[in-house]
Amino acid sequence: MDEDGFREHRFPATDGLQLYARSYPPARPTAALPVICLPGLTRNSRDFHELANFLASPSGGGHTVFSFDYRGRGGSARDADKSHYSIAVETNDIITACAHLDIDRAVFIGTSRGGLILHHLVGVAPGLIAGTVLNDIGPVIEIHGLLAIRDYLNKEPSEAISWVTAPGYLKNLHGADFPFLSDREWLQMARAIYRDQDDVPVPDFDPAIAHQLLGLTAETPLPALWLQFDALSQMPLLGIRGQYSRVLSEATLQEMSSRHPDMAEFTALGQGHAPLLHLDGSRQAIASFLSGYALGR
Repeated sequence: MDEDGFREHRFPATDGLQLYARSYPPARPTAALPVICLPGLTRNSRDFHELANFLASPSGGGHTVFSFDYRGRGGSARDADKSHYSIAVETNDIITACAHLDIDRAVFIGTSRGGLILHHLVGVAPGLIAGTVLNDIGPVIEIHGLLAIRDYLNKEPSEAISWVTAPGYLKNLHGADFPFLSDREWLQMARAIYRDQDDVPVPDFDPAIAHQLLGLTAETPLPALWLQFDALSQMPLLGIRGQYSRVLSEATLQEMSSRHPDMAEFTALGQGHAPLLHLDGSRQAIASFLSGYALGR
């Protein structure tokens, strides 16, 4: 096990591409269901490091926590066929990962893209899902929020960034959406987003993933996923929304709640898309959700 509390796993997808995951075991075995964390579009398992350590601890419920890197991100291999960067393929990779790791049922935390994958997963492998946390994502995506993601993912820095300047660069880019993050938290974000390449921070994803968004316009129709959400609503659900989110609207969250009367809700104050789940408030809401629904074996 790594000194930071996790084990690394590498295994092939059904097409042979090498995939990567982390697992965070509790200090002592418990009956608590495992938790699987699915990151956003270009993000990776490092986003969940602090949350995973908390949820594996006694105060977080003593869960075994897994976090996955989709193909083309983090420790997973880049795909020569860029069309494979799709929700359908990535959902199949999640099913493969669960089989490799002997996970037959888990609580899933899906941030942004991860939540969209869960809307697909419930249709093809519903038995895997014991409960769901949707982090700043729902059946309806606001196009202006998606366009903002398109723009910053495809923006080239005006000058080369270093590990010293990376936190400040991210703060300038996202500070309006995350006004209360500390310098330490901006550094944590930089360490999650970038990988080290010859002492230089480099975005840790295949650029082709961001390029997929370049064809989006304000007139691009985005399909609503209410039918898939209704399937998710048959199981425990926590909906998290960032106070300043431009991706998940309050109206959509209210509609989600009306379709799932028992849905727990949490607003991540001072955060936009997508909330950092290890911060005070968010992590306690998740731990409370896991314990309140008695999501054990």
